[in-house]
Amino acid sequence: MTNTWAGYLSFAAFVLAYLMVIFEEKLHLRKSKPIVLVGCLMWGIIGLYEMSSGTGHAGEEVRHLIGEIGEIFFFVLVAMTYINALQDRYVFESLKSWLISKSYGYRTLFWMTGVITFFMAPVATSLPSALIMATVVSSIGRGNRRFIVPSFISIVIAANAGGVWSPFGDITTLMVWAAGKVTMTQFLYLVVPSLINWIVPAVLLFLFIPKGRPEGDGESVSMKPGAKRIVVLGGVSIAMSILFYQFLHLPPVLGMIAGLGLLMFLGYFLDIKTKKDTTRESFNIFRKIEQVEFDTLFFFFGVIMAVGALQYIGYLALMNTTLYGNLGNSTANVVIGLISAVVDNIPVMYAVLHMGRDMGVDQWLLVTFTTGVGGSLLSIGSAAGVAVMGVERDIYTFKAHLKWMPAIALGYFLSIGCWLLIAGWIF
Repeated sequence: MTNTWAGYLSFAAFVLAYLMVIFEEKLHLRKSKPIVLVGCLMWGIIGLYEMSSGTGHAGEEVRHLIGEIGEIFFFVLVAMTYINALQDRYVFESLKSWLISKSYGYRTLFWMTGVITFFMAPVATSLPSALIMATVVSSIGRGNRRFIVPSFISIVIAANAGGVWSPFGDITTLMVWAAGKVTMTQFLYLVVPSLINWIVPAVLLFLFIPKGRPEGDGESVSMKPGAKRIVVLGGVSIAMSILFYQFLHLPPVLGMIAGLGLLMFLGYFLDIKTKKDTTRESFNIFRKIEQVEFDTLFFFFGVIMAVGALQYIGYLALMNTTLYGNLGNSTANVVIGLISAVVDNIPVMYAVLHMGRDMGVDQWLLVTFTTGVGGSLLSIGSAAGVAVMGVERDIYTFKAHLKWMPAIALGYFLSIGCWLLIAGWIF
């Protein structure tokens, strides 16, 4: 179908929608809006073509796609709800006030925020981890460009690098894990390359961090009742998703939704105590669900529908032959990472997963790694980067990040070299 009017029209619509996504900030148009519309219209175009030609089974493919989307959609929905619940209980505000109250110097804070982000991302996912720590840095820096810009860049890199060595660190790693390409324990092979990916540019950024220390406001923030129990339930939810998938051979989303049920019951008991003690603030779980970033979730839906349409038409098979057929798996997977610096990593990974490539675990880990960390090369290359740009719009800009691209690229290629050495030894 690639050489038909339906193929040309669908591809043109996809390109137009994605250009609108890239220029989201200038158009002031949420990225989910064009991609959701076009993702569905592309299937409408396919349906019209098949109706006129009397061939095809697009309906069956769409039902299969919706099943795939539903699993990851609800998984991420629960994860975001937990993040919102933790924010409501002042868990992250407490961390922020603790860091400020210690009166650490700028250089110490640079490393602390980077390390915290790197180890928070595998559990809390890269986007909220980067956003939380960027907010902390913004509060501490108070307009100090020399501190904020390098720290923001370090946080974005740490979030993306930390997110690739856990199936819960990013939507793309979750997609690879759910597809059965890599087991949960095998993701841990990427810890050392991920660390190198962040450490190399961070060392170079550190050389430009100013000496001295910020002035703390001395305000102490305490966590609200139930905060620690929500942290525990978050860990239980992840454990249940692993149990459902690894031992019961059921979709991991069931474990996460069960965890949401536990959070709902905790909210119920917290509200009972609120009625007895009017000084306590109520906890409404449905308010936390309302606060989920649905723009990201619907963007995910639209992208999967659109890329699924491109696959059905035959464009992914063409890309498979052009890229992997000519370059080989390793080189092609490195190039895929560079592509993800411009094109969001979700459609890139979805495309790779549906090309039908016969790759070993080492290559699936490589493409998972490059797709995740490749987005750090540009500020618009990852959800973490885009989110952090919104924290200090006048200080952390596309150009400010671009100046450090050589240092980030050095970390990118050195970390890939590290992985190839590790893969050669393990596999």
